[in-house]
Amino acid sequence: MDEMLVFVTVGSEDEATNIAKILVENKLAACVNIIPGMRSIFQWEGKIEAERECLLLIKTIREAFDPLVIAVKTNHSYSLPEIIALPISYGSEDYLSWIRNTIKNENSTCDQGN
Repeated sequence: MDEMLVFVTVGSEDEATNIAKILVENKLAACVNIIPGMRSIFQWEGKIEAERECLLLIKTIREAFDPLVIAVKTNHSYSLPEIIALPISYGSEDYLSWIRNTIKNENSTCDQGN
């Protein structure tokens, strides 16, 4: 399948909203869910860090991934943003078709309970 779920963490809800809007407006994502209030513990530059972050769950397709990465990096406050993609192996065919059609510039909206 061509559909992907991309995970991106950001430092604030404002940043999450900004990146989500850019991705959807530019048809690099069909829809982006923003999950606020996540706590991340990670190693950075030899230290253990703990930060509050937001998680973006981005629904896209493989052919949009490279420009999506560029858009995230361009608009992200981190020097090394998390951008991890997983293929969607199974899903409602209607929903997966909506993802494909939305990104391929066909008329659609992100109001389908996403």
